[in-house]
Amino acid sequence: MDVPRGKSTARKKRVRIVLYAVVAIIAVTAITLGVSRMKPAAPSVERSTTLIDTVKRGQMLRQVRGMGTLVPQDIRVIAAATQGRVERVLVQPGTEVTAGTVLIELSNPELQQGTVDIEYQLRAAEADYNNIRARLESERMSQQAAAATVQSEYQQAKLQSDTDEQLAKDGLIPAINLKLSRVRVADLANRYSIEQKRLQGTSKSAQAQLASQAARINQLKAQLELRRTQVATLRVLAGTNGVLQQMQVEVGQQVQPGTNLARVVEPQNLKAELRIAETQAKDITLGQQASVDTRNGIIPGHVVRIDPASQNSTVTIDVALDAPLPQGARPDLSVDGTIELERLDNILYVARPAFGQSQSSVGMFKLEPGGQFATRVQVKLGRSSVNTIEVLEGLQEGDQVILSDTSQWDAFNRIRLN
Repeated sequence: MDVPRGKSTARKKRVRIVLYAVVAIIAVTAITLGVSRMKPAAPSVERSTTLIDTVKRGQMLRQVRGMGTLVPQDIRVIAAATQGRVERVLVQPGTEVTAGTVLIELSNPELQQGTVDIEYQLRAAEADYNNIRARLESERMSQQAAAATVQSEYQQAKLQSDTDEQLAKDGLIPAINLKLSRVRVADLANRYSIEQKRLQGTSKSAQAQLASQAARINQLKAQLELRRTQVATLRVLAGTNGVLQQMQVEVGQQVQPGTNLARVVEPQNLKAELRIAETQAKDITLGQQASVDTRNGIIPGHVVRIDPASQNSTVTIDVALDAPLPQGARPDLSVDGTIELERLDNILYVARPAFGQSQSSVGMFKLEPGGQFATRVQVKLGRSSVNTIEVLEGLQEGDQVILSDTSQWDAFNRIRLN
C-alpha cells in the first residue's frame, strides 16, 4: 500500500535542487573567469621557414647597391651637315668601323648643281681678271708713251732754251725769242709733271680694279670650297675608330642639317652608370671604391661623377672601371654595382631584416635560451649597409633574432619554433 510523503521530505528535495544550481553557477563562473585570465597560446612556426642570424660585434662595411648599364665613355654622334635624301645605308649596327668608313650616302641635286654654277662663275671671274689686267696694262703703256713724248719735247725745249740763252748773251737773237723759249720750257715741264701724276694715278687705279676683281675671285673660291665640302659630306663618314652602335635613318628618308644619323662608340672604353636610390645616395662622394658585377666577372672601379639631379627617385652615379672588361662585355649590358661608403669599427650589427630600415625602431623576435621560443623585443637600428645594419639598442652580442617578415604575428609577443 502507498505511504504518503511528509512536507519535510518535499522541502529537503527543493533545497537540494537549489544547492545544486548554485554550485553549478559558481563552477561555471569560476571556469569562465579562469579561462579569461589565461594567456593565449603561442603560435607555432616552422623553423625552416624563418631566417635567423646572430648579433655580432666588429667591423661593418657600409655599402650601397644599384642596378645600371655599361655605357661608352666616348660617344660620337654623327649628324647631317647638310640637307639631303638617304640613298644608301652601307653599314649596319654592330660593325667595326674606322674614321674613313662611309656609313651613309646622301643626295642633294640642288647642292650639286649650285656647286657647278659657282665653278663657272669662278672661271668667268678669273677670265674677267685677266681681261682687266690686260686692258689696264695697255692703258698704262699708253700713258707711259704719252709721258715719254712730253718728256722728249721738254728736253728738246730745254736744249733750245739753253742755246737761246747763249745767243742772247752774244746779241745774236732778239730778247723776245729767249722769252718764248723760256715759256715753252716751263709749259713742257708742267705738262711732264702732269703726265707723271696721271701715270701714277693710272697705276693706283689699276691696282684697285685688280684687287676688287681678286676679292671677287676669292669670294667665289670660298663659296666653291664650302659647296665642295657640303657635297663631300653627302658621303657620311664614321669620323673615328670604333663600333657602329646605332643607325637612326632609313633609305629614302629626307634629313635636315643637324639630324642625328648614327652613333659610333669605342667598346673598349666603357663605364658603369648606376642608379642608386636617392635616400642612399646622400653619402656617396667622388673617388669612393666600387665594384661592378657584369654576370661574367666583378670589376673594381671608383666613383667619377654624381648626377646633381634626381630622376624617378634615383640618382645616376658614374663608375670608372679600373680593370679590363671580361669577355662579352658590351655597351648597354645590364650590371649590378656596389659602392663602398665607409668601414665602421667595433660596432654591434646584424644581418639586415626584411622589415627594418636605418635609423628606426622595430619589433624583432629574439630567440630564448634553448631556441624553442622567441620573444618580441624593441630594437633601435642605426646605419645600414646592403646586407647588414647597425644595432643601437635592444640586443646584445650573441643574441639570435628572426630576420624574416613577422607581420603575420603582430598580435603575438611570443612564438614557438618547431
